[in-house]
Amino acid sequence: MATLDTDDRDRLRDSSFAWIDKQGERHLPINDASHVRSAIARFNQTDFDESGAKSAAAKKIMTAARKHGIEVDDSDDVAKAARR
Repeated sequence: MATLDTDDRDRLRDSSFAWIDKQGERHLPINDASHVRSAIARFNQTDFDESGAKSAAAKKIMTAARKHGIEVDDSDDVAKAARR
Protein backbone atom coordinates (compact mmCIF):
# COMPACT_ATOMS: atom_id res chain seq x y z
CA MET A 1 0.00 0.00 0.00
CA ALA A 2 1.16 3.50 -0.73
CA THR A 3 1.91 5.20 2.56
CA LEU A 4 0.62 8.61 3.50
CA ASP A 5 2.94 10.65 5.62
CA THR A 6 1.48 13.48 7.69
CA ASP A 7 2.08 16.14 5.04
CA ASP A 8 0.52 14.03 2.27
CA ARG A 9 -2.48 13.17 4.46
CA ASP A 10 -2.98 16.83 5.40
CA ARG A 11 -3.02 17.81 1.72
CA LEU A 12 -5.88 15.45 0.91
CA ARG A 13 -9.37 16.89 0.63
CA ASP A 14 -11.99 15.80 3.11
CA SER A 15 -13.72 13.99 0.25
CA SER A 16 -10.71 11.62 0.13
CA PHE A 17 -11.83 10.07 3.42
CA ALA A 18 -14.79 7.80 4.03
CA TRP A 19 -15.63 9.36 7.38
CA ILE A 20 -14.88 12.46 9.44
CA ASP A 21 -15.76 12.20 13.13
CA LYS A 22 -17.32 14.85 15.40
CA GLN A 23 -13.86 16.21 16.29
CA GLY A 24 -12.96 16.63 12.64
CA GLU A 25 -10.57 13.68 12.57
CA ARG A 26 -10.50 12.02 9.16
CA HIS A 27 -10.70 8.23 8.89
CA LEU A 28 -10.38 5.59 6.18
CA PRO A 29 -8.62 7.34 3.30
CA ILE A 30 -10.03 6.39 -0.11
CA ASN A 31 -7.77 8.49 -2.35
CA ASP A 32 -6.38 5.59 -4.42
CA ALA A 33 -7.01 1.89 -5.07
CA SER A 34 -4.58 0.75 -2.40
CA HIS A 35 -6.21 2.86 0.29
CA VAL A 36 -9.71 1.81 -0.82
CA ARG A 37 -8.69 -1.83 -0.33
CA SER A 38 -7.34 -0.92 3.10
CA ALA A 39 -10.57 0.93 4.00
CA ILE A 40 -12.57 -2.15 3.02
CA ALA A 41 -10.35 -4.37 5.16
CA ARG A 42 -10.40 -2.03 8.16
CA PHE A 43 -14.05 -1.00 7.95
CA ASN A 44 -15.20 -3.07 10.95
CA GLN A 45 -12.23 -1.92 13.03
CA THR A 46 -13.49 1.66 12.93
CA ASP A 47 -15.68 3.03 15.73
CA PHE A 48 -18.35 5.31 14.28
CA ASP A 49 -19.66 7.80 16.84
CA GLU A 50 -22.68 9.13 14.96
CA SER A 51 -25.93 7.54 13.88
CA GLY A 52 -25.82 6.75 10.19
CA ALA A 53 -22.08 7.36 9.91
CA LYS A 54 -21.24 3.70 9.30
CA SER A 55 -23.70 3.43 6.41
CA ALA A 56 -22.58 6.74 4.89
CA ALA A 57 -18.90 5.73 5.11
CA ALA A 58 -19.68 2.36 3.54
CA LYS A 59 -21.42 4.06 0.62
CA LYS A 60 -18.39 6.31 0.06
CA ILE A 61 -16.07 3.30 0.16
CA MET A 62 -18.24 1.39 -2.31
CA THR A 63 -18.31 4.39 -4.68
CA ALA A 64 -14.52 4.67 -4.48
CA ALA A 65 -14.19 0.92 -5.08
CA ARG A 66 -16.25 1.18 -8.26
CA LYS A 67 -14.19 4.19 -9.38
CA HIS A 68 -10.96 2.23 -8.94
CA GLY A 69 -12.30 -1.00 -10.44
CA ILE A 70 -12.29 -2.91 -7.16
CA GLU A 71 -14.90 -5.64 -6.82
CA VAL A 72 -16.47 -6.02 -3.39
CA ASP A 73 -18.37 -9.19 -2.62
CA ASP A 74 -22.01 -8.67 -1.60
CA SER A 75 -21.34 -10.61 1.60
CA ASP A 76 -18.53 -8.24 2.67
CA ASP A 77 -19.34 -6.13 5.74
CA VAL A 78 -18.82 -2.85 3.90
CA ALA A 79 -21.21 -3.94 1.13
CA LYS A 80 -23.83 -4.95 3.68
CA ALA A 81 -23.51 -1.63 5.55
CA ALA A 82 -23.82 0.32 2.29
CA ARG A 83 -27.21 -1.27 1.65
CA ARG A 84 -28.63 -0.09 5.00
